[in-house]
Amino acid sequence: MDILKIRNDFPVLRSNPNLAYLDSAAMALKPDCVIDAVDDYYRRLGVNVHRGVYGLSYQATDLYEEAREVIAKFINASFDEIVFTRGASASLNLVAQSYGMSFIEEGDEVITTPLEHHSSHMPWMNVCKMKKATLKYVPLDKDGRITVEAFKSVLTEKTKVVAITHVSNVMGYITPIKEIIQLAHEVGAVVSLDGAQSVPHMVVDVKDLDCDFLSFSGHKLCGPTGIGILYGKKELLEKMPPVEFGGDMADTVYEQEMTFKNSPYKFETGTPMISSAIGLARACEYLNSIGLDNIGKHEYYLKNLAVEELKKIPGITVYNPDCETGIISFNIDGVHPHDAASVFDNDKVCIRAGHHCAQLITRHLGTIGTLRASFYLYNTEEDVKEFVKAVKDAKDFFGQF
Repeated sequence: MDILKIRNDFPVLRSNPNLAYLDSAAMALKPDCVIDAVDDYYRRLGVNVHRGVYGLSYQATDLYEEAREVIAKFINASFDEIVFTRGASASLNLVAQSYGMSFIEEGDEVITTPLEHHSSHMPWMNVCKMKKATLKYVPLDKDGRITVEAFKSVLTEKTKVVAITHVSNVMGYITPIKEIIQLAHEVGAVVSLDGAQSVPHMVVDVKDLDCDFLSFSGHKLCGPTGIGILYGKKELLEKMPPVEFGGDMADTVYEQEMTFKNSPYKFETGTPMISSAIGLARACEYLNSIGLDNIGKHEYYLKNLAVEELKKIPGITVYNPDCETGIISFNIDGVHPHDAASVFDNDKVCIRAGHHCAQLITRHLGTIGTLRASFYLYNTEEDVKEFVKAVKDAKDFFGQF
């Protein structure tokens, strides 16, 4: 990977050459090709898709549906298994509101974990309360990991759904998901996989994993904001009811009856996020051109480099030194993470502070929140140096009080 060439693809980094942007787990920066694709749609077309019987609409429709095909291939899915949503949270909620409310019954069990982003487990908390089902949590090991053995300990014949993260947004651990999916299927349960932190950083093949649903966001994938993907096995999407009603998802409508289009269109109400879909497809092509395996190895290298330097600084607690991805969760002992983050900003180092919409795991760690640095394809060894310097500066600053 030619990191300097890659960095030059990102206008934010060209405009801020001294910026160490380490918040890609929250939002990835956008390369020129994505921005250009969105801009081209608005400048050259800028019209609605599907039913317009004129040239510009045909062209916009072709670009929009080509984007669905590109994104499907990115995760080895079929065209009609890709639903465009507002984001990973919307995708995860769609599974719960449609599949969960339709097929979970009183006495059933749903399994989730304390590592989940709120958008992964909260929708199922609501479903279980509404349907009088039981929500169960996989116990974590001493390092805060999900293990196959721990999953087996809560899996029963009553399990109907497993809602689980592929990569934790706090701990950066990769879940042993293939084995868990196989075990879930043995009791007839379906698996809703949160791929928000995995799809941008590693090859995710839905056919190989055999997951039933996969949700991820465009904005963490170098794509536009306001768009996400729900992958669902075709046979499941076909039997799931829509949860929103209105334009473009209806087939026939009478005074008292209505029918819907086939999936994925029955889940896509109203004018879709046309430009964002086009931009997300360009982001997938861009990442493929670099290689997701290369990106993952690069992030892991930088993370390890940073962790080794942090170990040399007394008074720093790193919660996930052995994680397999580019996420570091840490704290400066005795300093509130939000206070510490303000000093990082003075050093032009961008990190995140708080519970990261994952209060269960931060509570498990015995803290109100953490500082989080996350590496991506455009980060460098120099970013690591600036990050470590900012940690030392923050520690020194608060040591004065």
